[in-house]
Amino acid sequence: MNPIERTVRRVDAFQQRTALASLLFGVIKKFGDDAAGNLAALIAYYGFLSLFPLLLVLTTLLGIFFAHDVALHHRILHSAVGQFPIVGSQLTGPNGVSSLRSGSMVGLIVGLLGLLWGSFGVSQAAQRAMAEVWNVPGVVRPGFLPRLGRSVAFLALLGLDVVLTTFLAGLVTIGHGALWFQVLAGLLGVVANVALYVVGFRILTPRTIATGLLIPGAVMGGVGWTVLQFGGTALVGHTLRHASQVYGFFGSVLGLISFLYLAAELAVYAAELNVVRARHLYPRSIAPPPLTRADEAVLSAVAQEGERRPEQRVYVEFAPPRQRH
Repeated sequence: MNPIERTVRRVDAFQQRTALASLLFGVIKKFGDDAAGNLAALIAYYGFLSLFPLLLVLTTLLGIFFAHDVALHHRILHSAVGQFPIVGSQLTGPNGVSSLRSGSMVGLIVGLLGLLWGSFGVSQAAQRAMAEVWNVPGVVRPGFLPRLGRSVAFLALLGLDVVLTTFLAGLVTIGHGALWFQVLAGLLGVVANVALYVVGFRILTPRTIATGLLIPGAVMGGVGWTVLQFGGTALVGHTLRHASQVYGFFGSVLGLISFLYLAAELAVYAAELNVVRARHLYPRSIAPPPLTRADEAVLSAVAQEGERRPEQRVYVEFAPPRQRH
């Protein structure tokens, strides 16, 4: 055994003996087993496509229903784009979303069609990701109509998110920017994000998975989403503050895509945490052989996920001798 392999074996033995380290490595390894990076990329792709139609629809509706309440108009708009700190300031600037505020009914219809296509794409991709993460066999996954109903429910959840963020932004305004009010709004924001993750996971995850199993990942996702928003705000403020107009535009687009991908990866990692914790899919081996029981359980579930017909059966066996940890 060479020195590198000996070192890897020692690290592997340490992480398998340490509960937290083995859990974290189990989540990371299962993320790779499920090719979850591709699933996150698909979610981010549809999220990018749906964002600008969403802003078009939002600004048009605000112009129709809140034309006489400019303060509320601006508060709702800034709360919505505040979810995306990488481009929020650009989208609300004089050359951004403001140019859409005079949108006609034709623009509203076009925006609604784009929003439905993009948001349903996000929902469908997210439902597929949750099914892949939980290794649900294709034969028992929900059909087209149930998935469509979940897409509608997920779209309603996004609308609720805008309402909650608008309310929390209003708290800071009521408190006149006082520090304790900002802290209160931040804490309420974390609680709201965790609750939204719980509901979102429940909508997107197959019904065979109990709701209680979704809570740990929802806590991770809600806290992580809050940190990602604040981190994105600091990043864009530092990076793009002195950028030229052209560089700032391309930087904003690339920043938005990166932000959406990080957000999608966060959601998928949070879902993986739920699976690994609920099914005790750890410790995993860094450099097999030998395989651990968790390794065999994951590999079996990934293979059995391929069942597509009621008549089909997939069986998995491992060559002896099986040395277990």
